[in-house]
Amino acid sequence: MISFLKKKVKTLNHGDIGLVKLSVLAGTLFVIQIWPAAMTWVHSVNAWYFLAAAVLFGARPFYKHYMK
Repeated sequence: MISFLKKKVKTLNHGDIGLVKLSVLAGTLFVIQIWPAAMTWVHSVNAWYFLAAAVLFGARPFYKHYMK
């Protein structure tokens, strides 16, 4: 199963990966919109935590793509 997925991921280009990211963003916004508890949680968390998470999660792909 994993080897099958690795082969399929290698066929994706940068545009496809960008579209996957946008679809995850849209799905997240949809969940936040229809589930009031999620919206309350998002508003109660400090925005800097989300920025820190974005930097931490993006550091490794950024390093692998641009620094190597």
